[in-house]
Amino acid sequence: MSTIASSMNARDWGSLLALSILWGSSFFFIELAIVELPPLTIVFVRVALAAVILWLIVLFMKLMVPWSITVWCSFAVMGLINNLLPFSLIVWGQIHITSGLASILNATTPIFTVLIAGMVLHDEKMTANRLIGVIVGFLGTAVMIGPTALSGMSFNVLAQFAVLAAAVLYAFAGVFGRRFREMGISSVVTAAGQVTASATFLLPLVLIIEMPRIGTLPGLPVISALVALAVLSTALAYVLYFRILASAGATNVLLVTFLVPITAILLGVGVLGEALSIEQILGMGLVALGLLVIDGRIMKLNRSDRSANTGHI
Repeated sequence: MSTIASSMNARDWGSLLALSILWGSSFFFIELAIVELPPLTIVFVRVALAAVILWLIVLFMKLMVPWSITVWCSFAVMGLINNLLPFSLIVWGQIHITSGLASILNATTPIFTVLIAGMVLHDEKMTANRLIGVIVGFLGTAVMIGPTALSGMSFNVLAQFAVLAAAVLYAFAGVFGRRFREMGISSVVTAAGQVTASATFLLPLVLIIEMPRIGTLPGLPVISALVALAVLSTALAYVLYFRILASAGATNVLLVTFLVPITAILLGVGVLGEALSIEQILGMGLVALGLLVIDGRIMKLNRSDRSANTGHI
């Protein structure tokens, strides 16, 4: 069995940053869409449209598509734990809690990933620097988003547990998704397979549960948000996700949940002219520190320097 790299290279870090921007914007698109559409419908349109786009890319690139039952069962499981269940839980949760609180709860994903991957994957064992790094990164996320987001913690407990459950599912999905690299399946085909499975599961649920509630077609802002959610935050995002997962592993790819709030804040500063607060700057610094600790290269350099100095005494 092949192993993943213990540290991410420049391409992986660049892809992770791009992924954080794509997923960070999804909270905004969901806020727009949920005004006129129920949760399952939003999730279905998101994955169904993404599936169409991804299969068109597969055809254009002439990629090989596996048709074995084992592979498609794996796509189905991935679609459930990485799309259908967590998407639905987060969208439902955002009806009852703020997006800031949802982001903080979602940022627990790397903590769960370190624990689960450490128990299951031979090349992603839990180490002190990984555990310390994800805790520091999580604290940085909480500080960055600010204490006001935590003001609703005593209310809507079920919605908070829903978002936490989504974080746990994302962690399991990251570990489970490692198998597609061993199967030799490209990131585009893997992304297409899992969103296709998700759309298949969702279609009867939407028709039975939510279709009677949809009286008229949504407005242009909602349609635009759905298209952006499908194209950017799902189709393109999952190609990047599976690419990073194959090269850097589950723990590293799910560090994106620390970067999502940072990119959202920086986009607000750059596009909307918002000002950075002291808490946001401090939180970003803690997240950066956590990522550096998890990456491990600085600690290796320090050990190398100490060894070199000891050798010349």
